[in-house]
Amino acid sequence: MSELMNSRDNSGSIRLQLLTTVCAAVLLASLADDPAEASESQPAVWIEVGAQLEKIGSEQQPFAPPFTLVQPQPAPFSPISPLQAQTSPRHAMGGEGKITFAPEDSPWSFTAAVRYGRSNAKKHIHQQTSLGPQPYIHYGTYLTPTVQNFADTKSKQSESHAILDFHVGRDVGLGIFGRSGSSTISAGVRFAQFGSHSNVSIYGHPDVDVRIIQTYGYVLPFKYFHNYLASADIRRSFHGIGPSLSWSGETPFAGNADTGSISLDWGVNGAVLFGRQKVNGTHSTTGYYFNQKYGYGQQYVQQYQHANQPIHRSRSVVVPNVGGFAAISFRRGDAKLTFGYRADFFIGAMDDGVVSRHDGNRSLHGPYASISVGL
Repeated sequence: MSELMNSRDNSGSIRLQLLTTVCAAVLLASLADDPAEASESQPAVWIEVGAQLEKIGSEQQPFAPPFTLVQPQPAPFSPISPLQAQTSPRHAMGGEGKITFAPEDSPWSFTAAVRYGRSNAKKHIHQQTSLGPQPYIHYGTYLTPTVQNFADTKSKQSESHAILDFHVGRDVGLGIFGRSGSSTISAGVRFAQFGSHSNVSIYGHPDVDVRIIQTYGYVLPFKYFHNYLASADIRRSFHGIGPSLSWSGETPFAGNADTGSISLDWGVNGAVLFGRQKVNGTHSTTGYYFNQKYGYGQQYVQQYQHANQPIHRSRSVVVPNVGGFAAISFRRGDAKLTFGYRADFFIGAMDDGVVSRHDGNRSLHGPYASISVGL
């Protein structure tokens, strides 16, 4: 009987030893695999906010009344013509925001992002020249008036843009970015809109001429000049939406997750946007000819008048979009600071013409900075 009891006790102790050995082996294997991963859990939600300074590439045509195209241009349209005064905004300030949800123990991620910017440009150019004193007799009085040419141009330009992205991504883990790096391919939808407003007014008489003649011993003037007025108010827009695809990655190259790491972030993107261009506005141009003989008999002759010519154009378009970015990020714990440079090109997005349609590209590129927090 005692031998049977000893046999049962020995079998129980053997099972206990085997269970202890297996548990120890599993624990050692998990610790040996990656101690950092065992103690660190990634946040499921990342919230990112930032700002950017973008240079705007625009092919918008200036408002060009016939008198501004005279070659050579008479003073004072030189050295600055009304066409040069209509400079589109070159830089835009804006903000951005992004939220990313990445479930724990899953290679999938879900992202919603928005980017917005706007800019304004305003110019007032007044140019004036003098032909010097021109003496003549007027009603028995000897006068020496100073004859002047002048041109006055006022231009206001504004631009705005907004880009929204909704993506579903997967970390493909290509194995070339290190154990702690990431490589994500995403597909989704991109929405983009562009808008611009141009308001221009031009006034001047650039070719005043006073010719002095002698008649019966009197010095008399023969005076003439052209008088021009022109204005335009034009609004342009594009709205488009379509499928998009992107590939982005993060490659740490210094530090570690506990004390802080430095990474190279990069990405490329492409989309095809289906949308509509619109142009609405008015423009008018008036030209007069003025002459005055012998100090009297002044006369205005209207050369041409195009008052309140309407502009209404609308067209469906397909706009290819390509872009990319490169950045350096500094991460410690669940906070990340990023500095980078980004570019996006939208081919044929805007109708940049005035009287007739003209396809123009839009490009946005420049530095940006953002801060991300994991929750």
